[in-house]
Amino acid sequence: MAAAEVSFPPGPRLPAYVQTLAFILAPGRFMRWCRGRYGDMVTLGTAFDARFVMVFTPELVKEVFRAPPDRLRAGEANALLGPALGQRSVLLLDGAEHLRQRKLLLPPFHGQRMREYETVMREATDRVVDSWRVGAPFPLMPAMQDLTLDVITRAVFGVEEGDRQAELKRRIRAMIQPLSRRTGILVLAFSRGRIGDRGAMARFVENRRRLDEVIYAEIARRRTVPDLDSRTDILSMLLLARDEEGEPMTDEELRDELVTLLVAGHETTATGLAWTFDLVLRDERVRRAVLDGGDDYADAVIKESLRIRPVIPGVGRVVRGGPFELGGYTLPEGVEINPSIATIHNRGDVYPGVSDFRPERFLGPDAPDTYTWIPFGGGTRRCLGASFATFEMRVVLRRVLERTSLRVVAARPDKAQRRGITIVPKQGVQVVMDRAAVAA
Repeated sequence: MAAAEVSFPPGPRLPAYVQTLAFILAPGRFMRWCRGRYGDMVTLGTAFDARFVMVFTPELVKEVFRAPPDRLRAGEANALLGPALGQRSVLLLDGAEHLRQRKLLLPPFHGQRMREYETVMREATDRVVDSWRVGAPFPLMPAMQDLTLDVITRAVFGVEEGDRQAELKRRIRAMIQPLSRRTGILVLAFSRGRIGDRGAMARFVENRRRLDEVIYAEIARRRTVPDLDSRTDILSMLLLARDEEGEPMTDEELRDELVTLLVAGHETTATGLAWTFDLVLRDERVRRAVLDGGDDYADAVIKESLRIRPVIPGVGRVVRGGPFELGGYTLPEGVEINPSIATIHNRGDVYPGVSDFRPERFLGPDAPDTYTWIPFGGGTRRCLGASFATFEMRVVLRRVLERTSLRVVAARPDKAQRRGITIVPKQGVQVVMDRAAVAA
């Protein structure tokens, strides 16, 4: 197709460094401004990508999610995560390789399998709750990070309490910590060799190596255990998994998928839980309904929390196989398209009373669909661990509310701040436990 036929939607002509800072320091405000000024498709440019397109309507999101995976590639769009996750991560693969890895990873996330992890989740919650002091303000976010890390090491890695688990946790924290800072995304970008491995970049690479060392040792150890086929942790199941050709996953593939589950299922779930408590603890009606109601209501609370406070602000697809028609524009090959999760979730025409915390909107026959509620992405690339994450959030939410009398310290909800690839509560959601926790 001739270059003259390619067309882009309008967008700001601000310098790339200004747009980069806007994405890091005030992403929500910047997106609202862009949509208000330029419409539902906007062309942007940052230090990470000179030209990409963001979309803000469910109709356009539907076209993106339903496009053939060889035309819009999600794995390529996630390339920035390569230094942490590894090149064999299901998040970075496209085509037949992605399909193979996804099929191998699906069985551990089956509904019945997940229920086997409920005890692990409840025990992890009890350990965290038992560490809280009465009357002393503390941030919930670090507590939720400790809790979800405990669940990950036991449910995913199958490593129980003891020296091995403690060492695994230490090395996980060391690698993730720089990625969790406000400028963590720069670590990922620059560790790809753009400015060399100096300072923080060198420490990140070393911490990644140290984590890999313990992961590969755990893989080797697990291969030798006599009861591998009776274990329920995800690592053991992945060791037994075979593709359509009867081939197992390689050690490199296992490492990359384990780190993917760690990064995608630890920090993000902890952040989602912190935001959920910030909302629920401010609404006594909802709090009581979570305790008195069934799973459907608790799930609705979690969905509404992830709508108001999505942990990941957007997802991406890279155009391949020729220009791609979207919204009346012809986007050239190589351009990335980014549905904005945060903006879709905050459209008043989709969500009446958009700023209100209303879990009930997810309970009726007209509940939001897979193109208006997209915290886990969508289409064939929807997050594999979505059900695991929401199940864990439900278990933890109920258990904490059952055992504690938490209240939030601040009069207003915590402000959102971008750290790495996630949107987190700026103050960590400060709370106080007024009375001793009810016995487990």
